[in-house]
Amino acid sequence: MKELSLNNCRLDRRYDVRRLLGRGSYAEVYLARDVLASPQSPHSQVVIKALNVFLQNDLDADLERTLVENFQNEAIALDRVRHPNIISRLGHGTARDLRGTVFHYLVLEYLAGGDLQRLCKERKVTIRQAMKYIEQICAGLRHAHANGVIHRDIKPHNLLLTADLETVKIADFGVARMSQSDTPITRVGTNIYAPPEHSPMFAGQTGVLTVARLTPAADIYSLAKSIYSVVTCESPRYFSNQPITELPVSSRHEPWSNEMLRVLNHATQTDPHQRPQDIDEFWIDMTELRRIVDEAEIATSIRPKYDASPQPHVARGYTPLAPVQPRFDTARNLQERFPAIATAPQTATLGPDTMAAIQPDILEEALVTNSPNADTDAPDTVLSVPIPQMPVKRKRRVFRKLAVFGILIGLFASILYGTHIYLRNRGVVLPSSITNPFKAQTATANTDIYLRPSPTTNNDPIGLVTKNSKVRIVKTQNNWYEIDVVEQGRERDDQASATHGWLYGKYLDMD
Repeated sequence: MKELSLNNCRLDRRYDVRRLLGRGSYAEVYLARDVLASPQSPHSQVVIKALNVFLQNDLDADLERTLVENFQNEAIALDRVRHPNIISRLGHGTARDLRGTVFHYLVLEYLAGGDLQRLCKERKVTIRQAMKYIEQICAGLRHAHANGVIHRDIKPHNLLLTADLETVKIADFGVARMSQSDTPITRVGTNIYAPPEHSPMFAGQTGVLTVARLTPAADIYSLAKSIYSVVTCESPRYFSNQPITELPVSSRHEPWSNEMLRVLNHATQTDPHQRPQDIDEFWIDMTELRRIVDEAEIATSIRPKYDASPQPHVARGYTPLAPVQPRFDTARNLQERFPAIATAPQTATLGPDTMAAIQPDILEEALVTNSPNADTDAPDTVLSVPIPQMPVKRKRRVFRKLAVFGILIGLFASILYGTHIYLRNRGVVLPSSITNPFKAQTATANTDIYLRPSPTTNNDPIGLVTKNSKVRIVKTQNNWYEIDVVEQGRERDDQASATHGWLYGKYLDMD
């Protein structure tokens, strides 16, 4: 086993690696500081998940290719299910550690609140707080399933919290299945929380299970076992691979105990067809439980209105826009693209004046490190990269021309879009061909909601967006979205109603 050497280094001139958070069978996870981010930014600290194929003692070409493909699929899955209650991917890259080992990495958001498993060990989670977490997890899973992604490893350890403990996000999509195909199901998950259809106990020596098709019911089973752990603060180890039939003694005499047991028992049936088949069905099954919890916690005669589907909770720093998807290669392909990686390269210390002479793709492969005895916050770094044989002046001129051309294109697009926004706000009707030059995020209204002139309810509505309306997101501010109505969900009497304004994010489902 060969571990990566990333202590006291700056990764790709941007991420100062602080410490190792954990190590799995194929990846190492580090806490790092983004030196390009503002200290007040919610993403000033990030998680670096580094793929290390050499953690496998019996590594061969086929296994390495599989690990690289799985690592890339994790990034694709995270982007496909981007949601306020699912951990966000912030970037990716390929670099070399201090020993020259090439590795791929993902940049993920850092959630300082830890995971639900640790929270339950440190303090008692109230039933009210547990129900808030459950709703957020259901909202995230519902979005993932709607986009064809089944997590396959839901457990408290993979449910992470923000620093204020108000928002929970689903993490670790490393074994997610991105289609409900009929291909064999490999064994995954933790035995205590894994459903029988992909539990390690039922895989035998082949590692392949006999269930013909994986469905969202598998995640619902694991979710129910996780709910048991969060609500009771005890592990469901006594119900491994079998339905939950009773609650711990400490929870049996609560007003909600009987209904909670009924919901969990239904969701953990051995036969997947006897469980709720999707999150909406599971959420409806919890309606009576939510009512009992609300009546026990809130002394009021007003009966609360229950949403037909779980609602997300948006934390500061979330954006629905995903970064560019990675295209990772195996070590052999990297050596073919960059032969200097295969041998001990000649290196040199490069300053700002000579750094532009190196090919940009080689710079992306390089690892920027500080002196072992230096402070990691020091601005002066040393870059060790192969000295390429190239005509320096010619490469520099080409690079400068491309940079100037890119800047001019960006300025022109920004001016065009700014003019479009100004004219639209002045009430000028523009051709439909004049739109945002950048790809915009779209969403669907999940209910009828008033359109506001500004991101607050302290004003009069300017229009109505009907349920199932298609909207295009222009800008975000906290939990509010500035939108253009692309298509109304149904006909309205007031055809002159505004089609541009602000909506609260809770009432939008991201496409």
